[in-house]
Amino acid sequence: MSLKIDIYQSEMCGSYYQLRENIDRALSELNVSAEVNYTTVYYDDAVARNIKGSPSIWINGRDAFESGLDPGIL
Repeated sequence: MSLKIDIYQSEMCGSYYQLRENIDRALSELNVSAEVNYTTVYYDDAVARNIKGSPSIWINGRDAFESGLDPGIL
C-alpha cells in the first residue's frame, strides 16, 4: 500500500517548517516512503474540503486527527 500524506495549512500557519522537519524525520526513521503534499488553503476552500484546523494532516485521504470541530480555518 502506498502512503500519501496531505498537509493543509493556512497562509499564516507558523508550524510549516517544524511540521515538515518532523514528517521527514519520521519517514526516515521508519524507513517509509510517502508522497507528501503541502497545500495552502483559505477559509472557503477549508470549508469545502472539510478541513478543521491549520495545519491539518490527512493520511490516505483521511484526517489524522478528526474531531467534532466545524470546518474552516481562522
